[in-house]
Amino acid sequence: MHATPLPADTRTAGDRAGQVLHEVFGYGEFRGLQRAIVEHTIVGGDALVLMPTGGGKSLCYQIPAIVRHRADQGVAIVVSPLIALMHDQVGALEEAGVHAAFLNSTLELADAVRIEREMMGGRLVLLYAAPERIATPRMLEQLDSLHERGLLSMFAIDEAHCVSQWGHDFREDYLKLSVLAERYPGVPRIALTATADALTRADIVLRLALEKARVFVSSFDRPNIRYAVVAKDKAREQLLGFIRDEHAGEAGIVYCQSRKKVDETAAWLNDQGVTALPYHAGLEANVRQRHQDRFLREDGIVMVATIAFGMGIDKPDVRFVAHLDLPKNIEGYYQETGRAGRDGLPADAWMAYGLADVVNQRRMIDESPAGDEFKRNQRGKLDALLALAEAHDCRRVRLLSYFGEASQPCGPGQNACDNCRTPPATWNATEAARMALSCVYRIEQQSGHHFGAGHLIDVLRGKPTVKVAQHGHARLSTFGVGAAIEEVQWRSVIRQLVALGHLASEGEYGTLALTASSREVLRGEVALLLREASAPTPRLRGAKRRGGAAAGGGGATGKPPPRPLDAEGLARFAALKAWRAEVARAHNLPAYVVFHDATLAEMADARPASLDELAGISGVGAKKLDAYGDDILRVLASTLGV
Repeated sequence: MHATPLPADTRTAGDRAGQVLHEVFGYGEFRGLQRAIVEHTIVGGDALVLMPTGGGKSLCYQIPAIVRHRADQGVAIVVSPLIALMHDQVGALEEAGVHAAFLNSTLELADAVRIEREMMGGRLVLLYAAPERIATPRMLEQLDSLHERGLLSMFAIDEAHCVSQWGHDFREDYLKLSVLAERYPGVPRIALTATADALTRADIVLRLALEKARVFVSSFDRPNIRYAVVAKDKAREQLLGFIRDEHAGEAGIVYCQSRKKVDETAAWLNDQGVTALPYHAGLEANVRQRHQDRFLREDGIVMVATIAFGMGIDKPDVRFVAHLDLPKNIEGYYQETGRAGRDGLPADAWMAYGLADVVNQRRMIDESPAGDEFKRNQRGKLDALLALAEAHDCRRVRLLSYFGEASQPCGPGQNACDNCRTPPATWNATEAARMALSCVYRIEQQSGHHFGAGHLIDVLRGKPTVKVAQHGHARLSTFGVGAAIEEVQWRSVIRQLVALGHLASEGEYGTLALTASSREVLRGEVALLLREASAPTPRLRGAKRRGGAAAGGGGATGKPPPRPLDAEGLARFAALKAWRAEVARAHNLPAYVVFHDATLAEMADARPASLDELAGISGVGAKKLDAYGDDILRVLASTLGV
C-alpha cells in the first residue's frame, strides 16, 4: 500500500473524520464500512471499494480529501466520466462549505483557466475531471507540479468498473489511468464502483495497479428496494397500471432498449396523463440537458431512457425504476435499479420480460464482433440474469448470490420481492417440455428448417392454421399432443426452456432449434419444475407504500427513519419544500442539493425551535446551519398550529 502520512496530529484519523462528517455534512455516524474506508484512506492507504448505489461512496473520498486538505496535503483529484455527477457533487460540496470545482467541456476557457489557477495554488479541496482530461500532457504537467510541492493529496477513481473489458460499461480512456500509479507513487488512490463481479474486480486491480490496496466489499443488499418481474402482456399498459396504482405523481425512470421505443413510450405516457421525458444519445445535446435538468429539479417527472441515462444521477427521491426490455446482465440491472430509493425510503424495481427479450439479447451477443472468450462471458452473464427473471424463489437471495453474498429470503413484508410476497405456483413441466422439444425435432425433420414459438404452439395445441396446413404439420405425430395446455402456459414453457438453454432461439425471427442439452430433457433425465404462467398482475389500488424519510439519505448514516408525518407534520413538510424550491432556484441547483426530503421530513417531525436544536437534525452541517438556519426556523414558526 502507498502511504503519504499526515503531519503529526494528536487526534486519530477516526476522530478527524467524525468531526468532518458532523460539521460539514451534518450526520452523526457512519454507515457500514464507511468509517473503516475513510480512516484507511486518510492515513494514505490505497483502496478498492465496492458499495451499492446509494450506499454513500462519495463520502468515502470526500471526507479523506477534506481531512488531508486541512492538514496542508493539497487537492484531491476525482476521476469521473459523468458530467452530471460533477455538477451535482460540486454544487453540494460548495453548499456544505467545501471548495470544489470541475474541469470538463461545459466550461468557458476563462473559467477553466481560473479553476486551474485555484488548483495549482492548493486552494481547491477537490477537483473533478474526466479520465480523458487526466491523461493530457497539460494536466499531467500540472499534477507533476502539485506532486513536487506536496499539494496532491489523493486520487479517487469513481465508476472504476469502466476500466475493465469484463465490466458492463467499459471505457477505453480509463486504461490510461494506470499512469497515476507509475507517475505519482506515494499518493493514495481509492477506486470505487457499485457493481463488479469477481472477474471485473480482478481486472480493476490489475489495470489500476492496486495489487497492494485494501479491498472493501459492502453488502449489496438494498433492503428498501422491492424487486418484481412480470411476464409481458401488453407491456406499456402493464407499466401504466404500475405507475398509476403505486407511483402516481412520483419520480421514476423507465429503461427501454432502443431510441425509437424510448420516444414512443414517452409520447404514449404523456398521452395517458403521465409527465414523461425521453432521453437517449440520438437527441440533441441541449435537449438531453434540458430533460435531465427538469428530471433533477422538478417533482414527479418520469424519465424514459436508454442506458445512456442514469450514471452519476444523485436524485435521491426516484421512487421506481422500470425495465420494458431485459438488460444485458445482472451488473447493469443492479446498477440501474439502484438509482431508485437513494434516500432510503421504499422504492420499486419493476421489469416486464418476455421471450423476445431473450431472443434479442442472445442475438446481440452472437452478432457482436467481439472475440469468443468475451462472448462466452456475456452469455454466462445473460444466463444469470435469465435465471433471476425466471426464479420462483427469493429474487433478493439470487441477486445477492451473484455478487458472492449469502443472504436469507426477504420473507413477507412491505419491501419483500414479488416471489416472497406472493409465492408463485410451480408445476412439474418435464412432460410438457418433452412435448415441445419433440415437436421442434419433428418439424425440423419434416420441413428441413425451423419455426418460431407461435407456430410451434399452434402445432402443439392442434390449431388448424393456414401455416400449419401449408407445411403439412397437421400430419406430425406431435400435432395436438399439447391441446390440454393453454396457450399462455405454452408460451411460458417455451420462454423458460430458452432461458434454461434447452431450446435455442435463432436468427432475426427467433426460430427455435434444439440444443446440446435438449437430448437430456427428451430422455427424461432432467426434471423441470417451472413457474406456472400467471394472469396479468392485479392492480393494487391503494397499495402505494408510505413511510417516514430515512435520515442521511444518499448515503451517510444508518439512523432509522422517523415515524410517518401526521397532517400537521405534512403541512410543515410542504412549507419547507416550498422554501427549499425558492432557494434552489436562486442558487440554480437541484432542490435535493440544498436539503434532502429526508432532512426536511425530520425537521417537520421534530419542530426544532432553536439553532441548537436544528443542528441536531441529520443532514444539517455547520455551513447550512449558518446559511439557512434562521430562515428554516421562521418557516417552522409560521406553520405552528397548522
